[in-house]
Formats: sequence, structure tokens, C-alpha cells
Amino acid sequence: MTTRISRNDLAARIAADIPEGAVVNLGIGAPTLVANFLPEGEEILLHTENGLLGMGPAPQAGAVDPDLINAGKQAVTALPGAAYFHHADSFAMMRGGHLDVCVLGAFQVSQNGDLANWSTGEPGAIPAVGGAMDLAIGAKDVYVMTDLFTKSGEPKLVERCAYPLTGVGCVSRVYTDHAVFDVTPDGFVVRELFGDNTVASLEAALGLSLTAPLSRDKD
Repeated sequence: MTTRISRNDLAARIAADIPEGAVVNLGIGAPTLVANFLPEGEEILLHTENGLLGMGPAPQAGAVDPDLINAGKQAVTALPGAAYFHHADSFAMMRGGHLDVCVLGAFQVSQNGDLANWSTGEPGAIPAVGGAMDLAIGAKDVYVMTDLFTKSGEPKLVERCAYPLTGVGCVSRVYTDHAVFDVTPDGFVVRELFGDNTVASLEAALGLSLTAPLSRDKD
């Protein structure tokens, strides 16, 4: 068996957890894939920090409108009834608690829910925090979508973040290519395991104590 799922499969897994009627912001990078897997027929309003409410999935080849982009400058579509507004109004929505869910990437998430997802020194990283701080403290639920380990094998779930913090105690749930984790007052709780991962194998790899409500690997 495999120990990982693909990024598209993970995006689909996140999309399945977003409730109908939610107003959602998808962060730059991998989180934008979630837009392609939202359930058809359900009203979920996607918000972009550069001024669009009612964003649709990525456009088909040959149907790109150069005036329609998300905050990461990727081409997007607009659903019927979409609204456009000033950048400042978009941030007022974020800061005012009007977003139900945001999905962000991460360099690290601590066991008490601190988020670190920006760095001026990380190769390939955007050298600014952008709107992530506003999203992290403004959204009612903060979901993180990330690989569980870096390319060099370092865990992204940690006891304490070493990178500059984006938000303190803000993360609700972490979706990774190995498992899904809830953040609780008692630390990380394994919500779902992928492939042949077990709680015990993840504890050993992460160096953290994990809780599993179903204790699948300890029967």
C-alpha cells in the first residue's frame, strides 16, 4: 500500500468537508485546487482577497479571461451572480469575521494550532505574509493543506514553530498527504489515516504524541 495520497485527492478530501452555504477563501498555491472539487449543485461562495466573491474553478484551455485572476495571479472563472469589489472591502470581509472557512498552506503547524506559512528566507517562498494573517485570525475555521514532511524529510507538524508566526492558536484542522489531523487543547488528534499509515508510525516519524479517537492501529 501507499503511504501518501495525491494533491488532487487531498483537495477533493478538503472540498468534501466544506459545508453548503459557506463563504470560503482558498490561499495561494495548493489550496486553490479545492475549487475544482467542490460538490456540484451546492452553493459555496469562494472569496478572493483581490476582490471577487463567487469565484469558480480554473478555466478550460482556450477560455481564459486575462482580467479574471485570483490573489496568486492564476486565471479563474466567475460564477453567475459573482461580485467584484475594492481590495480594502475584501480585507474588511476577512477581518470582520465574514469568512466561514479559509484553506492555507503551511511551513509548520504547532500542536497548539500556531501557523507559520511565510518566510523571507525559504527558497521559492513569497517574501511577504500577504493576507494570510488576516485570514488566519478572521476566518471561523482555518484549514491547512500541506505535505506532512518537507522535501528533506522534516516534519511540518511540530511542538513549536521555528518560522515566523502567521497566527497564534488559529488552525482548526490540518489536511496532509498522510493523514488528517484536528487541533485540540490536547494536541493533534488523528481524524483520518491514508494508505498504510498508522498512528504509531506517524508518532515515530513526527516525534509527537498523537491521539486517535478510533485507535485504528492499536486494536
